[in-house]
Amino acid sequence: MPAVVVVVVLVGLVVAASQVVTEYGWFSQLGFAEVYTTRLLTQGALFLVGGLLMAAAVLVSLRVAYRSRPVYAPVDAESANLDRYRESLEPLRRLLSVAVPVVLGLFAGSAASAQWEQVLLFLNAEPFGVDDPIFGADVGLWVFTLPFLGFLVSFLTAVVLLAGIGAALVHYLYGGLRLQGQGPRTTTTARVQLSVSAGLLVLLQAGSYWLDRYATLTDGSGRFLGATYTGANAEIPGRTILAVIALLVAVLFVVTAFRGSWRLPALGVVVMLASAVVVGGIYPYLVQRFQVDPSAQTREAPYLQHNIDATRAAFDVDTTEVTNYQASTQAEAGALRDDAETTANIRVLDPAIVQPAFQQDQRQRQYYTFSDPLDVDRYQIDGQVEDAVIGVRELDLSGLSGGQQNWVSTATIFTHGYGVVAAYGNQRGPGGLPAYFQSGINTPGALGQFEPRIYFGQNSPDYSIVGAPEGTEPREVDYPTDDEGGDGVAYNTYSGDGGPSVGSWWQRLLYAVKFQEQNILLSDALNSESQILYDRDPRERVGKVAPFLTLDGDPYPAVVDERVVWIVDGYTASNEYPYSQRQTLQDVTADSQVAGLAGSAATQGGANQGAQTLTALPPEEVNYIRNSVKATVDAYSGEVVLYAWDEEDPVLQAWESIFPGALTPVSEMSEALLDHVRYPDDLFKVQRSVLGAYHVTNPEVFFQNSDRWQIPDDPTADVPEGVRPPLQPAYYLTLQMPGQEDPAFSLTSSYIPSSDADASNILTGFLAVDGDAGGSGAGQVAEGYGQLRLLQLPRNLVINGPGQVQNDFDADPTISTELNLLSQNNTDVAFGNLLTLPVGGGLLYVQPVYVQSSGGTQIPRLQYALVSFGSEIGFAQTLDEALNQVFGGDSGATAGDAGDGGDAPVTPPTGDGGGTPAPSGAQDQLAQALQDAQAALQAGQQALADGDFATYGEQQDALSEAVTRALQAQGQVDAATGADATAQDGSTPAPTETAPAEGTAGG
Repeated sequence: MPAVVVVVVLVGLVVAASQVVTEYGWFSQLGFAEVYTTRLLTQGALFLVGGLLMAAAVLVSLRVAYRSRPVYAPVDAESANLDRYRESLEPLRRLLSVAVPVVLGLFAGSAASAQWEQVLLFLNAEPFGVDDPIFGADVGLWVFTLPFLGFLVSFLTAVVLLAGIGAALVHYLYGGLRLQGQGPRTTTTARVQLSVSAGLLVLLQAGSYWLDRYATLTDGSGRFLGATYTGANAEIPGRTILAVIALLVAVLFVVTAFRGSWRLPALGVVVMLASAVVVGGIYPYLVQRFQVDPSAQTREAPYLQHNIDATRAAFDVDTTEVTNYQASTQAEAGALRDDAETTANIRVLDPAIVQPAFQQDQRQRQYYTFSDPLDVDRYQIDGQVEDAVIGVRELDLSGLSGGQQNWVSTATIFTHGYGVVAAYGNQRGPGGLPAYFQSGINTPGALGQFEPRIYFGQNSPDYSIVGAPEGTEPREVDYPTDDEGGDGVAYNTYSGDGGPSVGSWWQRLLYAVKFQEQNILLSDALNSESQILYDRDPRERVGKVAPFLTLDGDPYPAVVDERVVWIVDGYTASNEYPYSQRQTLQDVTADSQVAGLAGSAATQGGANQGAQTLTALPPEEVNYIRNSVKATVDAYSGEVVLYAWDEEDPVLQAWESIFPGALTPVSEMSEALLDHVRYPDDLFKVQRSVLGAYHVTNPEVFFQNSDRWQIPDDPTADVPEGVRPPLQPAYYLTLQMPGQEDPAFSLTSSYIPSSDADASNILTGFLAVDGDAGGSGAGQVAEGYGQLRLLQLPRNLVINGPGQVQNDFDADPTISTELNLLSQNNTDVAFGNLLTLPVGGGLLYVQPVYVQSSGGTQIPRLQYALVSFGSEIGFAQTLDEALNQVFGGDSGATAGDAGDGGDAPVTPPTGDGGGTPAPSGAQDQLAQALQDAQAALQAGQQALADGDFATYGEQQDALSEAVTRALQAQGQVDAATGADATAQDGSTPAPTETAPAEGTAGG
């Protein structure tokens, strides 16, 4: 048995050592060794201090109680009953006297080590420069100091309580403490030990009462967070009184240790308990019931104002520019003339829908994939900044055939993805496919030359072993090629510095233990230059080197300085900002795109789908948040850089003191990188949730809760019957808000009235934030970046919200007829993201419409654009045509897809549907058939209303004939576009004959 124990202990030590050594090597390779060692040493120190303090206190308490036991136990019935317990415990007494303190010490040490962040923040606290309105203390007291003091008081209370309980049990077991019988109930030693323990407990309770005074400002149990009238005028004074009483009672217990009477401390405890009931409960209730409730709005107004001001400041929405927007509902010709640049940049490509098109058209091999949904960014193409939908061609090991699913292939041969694919956000390519400006493998593109190999991404394997001595034949699959004599692929050897070395036998042993894989130790695929790449997901990688950050759920790729980098937004947050209302991150950031809940049927593409990459934030509550860090992860080298984005954030300043050198000043950001920095999605969703209530700054109006807004449900979400749709996502697009000098890449969202029941789907507000950080040079953040702009719509004006607009689209007879016809020919119709734009003096809605096969290979193709402004609806094959339909035949501006929608216009919903001679060509025949069907439908309805049943029958026959022609024409269109799509868009040209020099490929 002892040998088994020794073996188990040795194995445990080896495993633990391998974890520590390999982790240190990983952090050292990235240049963040101090982060690891500081955290490890702090946790270790807290474990030792906490564990030793608990173990020593319990051990000493037990020893003192045992050694001071009476020589002769009292002879009475109580003692006789305890004799058999003493006898049974005696053989185990020595073991228990050591084991109990050790076990309690282990638990206490674990609890203490878990507080490493709070301890470090306490030791490195920074002032906020903002005083609370009640105590006049700096906010840093709540954020940095009080959480640590609260933990310290709780921990010491547990230590004293457990030590005291242990002493009381030993004294009772051995006769030093009696509950019955004549004479003294305790020995002198027992009295001193127990009274001192009790005095310390009450003293700690006094400290707890004192700290509770400050905790009133972070109390969320009332109507709003923070001290209310009752809290400020009854609870805070009451807790001060209780703290003084508890301090006096603690003194009485100390006196008892020397005087021998328990009466005074017992009386003091009774007084303290009674005071807790009266001062801590009854008095605040009476104040609330008889002073506050009858005049609540007046009494609470100053304290509610504190809550409003603190919440707006803590979530950084206090500088929001609010505009009363007198939106027009009349669509007039030329109305978009002043919004020409915004109109040209309206995004018709939905990144949540077109991923299957990227997957089928640009995947190239079964072992590649694209993230789902794709990302939105902007690039300068031919001197013009264009919104783009972009995806990285990542490695997908699940796509390997059965014969390739072995350790050698998955760990050493298939190691990386290859290249970037990007399409114009505002254009439609041939056949309704994306209009790519960067596509294929090793083909020139608008993004120029860059390193195309993706070793670090959101779908990378758990680990890969790469690298070889110079001159060794490459073995890593690089990209498809048609070179003669080859096997269809080119090979490459990794030459970066992306992971720790596994070149020696002992390094292989460590990682074999870490990953529980013997092949790492035994395989001949490893060599003296081998590296092991792991923790490759950008979000996970940043999270390890910056454990103090909460990370945005949507890292996105960008081609920067001839490299592909992942940009990850990091947040510093707190839940202890006084008076600021808390938000649950998971709840306020959840929408139809998080965790694979994409907003339409087009995302249900089965095998077409790529890796789901959006991550929900944790279900933690915060009442202070800042986007304090912009992190980058190089897709080839894995290098992580943490840029101190918000250098004025006191929480970030504290972490800079804790981990000196871990953060890089934002002044060192290159101009190219700044051009791709965007406002983070999750932070914006938190802020839009806050502004739903806190756009109101008048406490009286806020108290009445009469002007609260909410985010509309996503009207395109595909959810089961009876299930409420998730919230509408925020959308990235380039627009110019009213009062804004120039268009900017922005993040936008809309509001409707808040209601416990089904909300009225009427637009009440529109929020946008300037997301353009570049344009001012290297290290210079654009002046307008991060500016929130809120449009408040008139309360007496009815403007349809997204749900009502979607309903209008669905109910329009022209639209429903034509889309229903398409849905009958083994195809599905999918509505894309419903964008809202403040243009033309009002609110414009734009929605792309996609058509795809209802089974098998599903490739969504952009076929139509829907537009709504006021009561007008446009429906055409291009956005440009649809806008002209709405705005009197001439919108006054040109959309980005002008001229790329084909020759056949779709009959606008407001037209008369009159037919014309059938044009030539399948696409024209389809459009003509749809027009004839619409005309027959309308004529038949009119005849039915007039009671002309003969004409009604004729029109039904004409409708049937037109539908038949439409189905035939659609079949020809599908056949033509399905066969020729690749040739039309030129997206899959034959690869070049030779591999590009490293660092120069066009990915």
